[in-house]
Amino acid sequence: MANNIVTIEKKDGERFLRAKTVPFDIEKLKDKSRAKEMRELVRMMRETMKQANGIGLSANQAGIGERFFIAEVPDGQGRQKFYAIFNPEIVKKSKAMETVEEGCLSVPNAFGPTPRHYEVTLTGYDIRGKKIKIKAWGLLARVFQHEVDHLDGKLFVDKAKELHRVAPERY
Repeated sequence: MANNIVTIEKKDGERFLRAKTVPFDIEKLKDKSRAKEMRELVRMMRETMKQANGIGLSANQAGIGERFFIAEVPDGQGRQKFYAIFNPEIVKKSKAMETVEEGCLSVPNAFGPTPRHYEVTLTGYDIRGKKIKIKAWGLLARVFQHEVDHLDGKLFVDKAKELHRVAPERY
């Protein structure tokens, strides 16, 4: 299923990834029949992300032009915490930055040190259509910024320093 991820390897894929997504209709999450459909879509995206060994996946990486993403990142105790965030917006960023090696499922075999704000505050809606606000730092803040960039039509390679490629894994 990981091969369902839109990549920049094809021109139409890169064009799609570089287009800004449209706002998600939150009413879809509040309507019972449509909410079930959305939960199934989120489940399928999560499965795709896990099979690709990813920790985040934006809707446009899954071929959907609407504004939402999923992520699964360890919490402070090392337990995996899953997020499905609709119409996310980063409303606050720390001045403090950190540069860490970053990669992307849509840019296969490419990595590079990428500067990101150490701490962000993100607003949006959860899978039930409820308004949420999350203060994140470290890896979670980095993932939120990476996925919101995707939804804005930006790729990590636009920010990465000294981009390098690695050979694809052979199974």
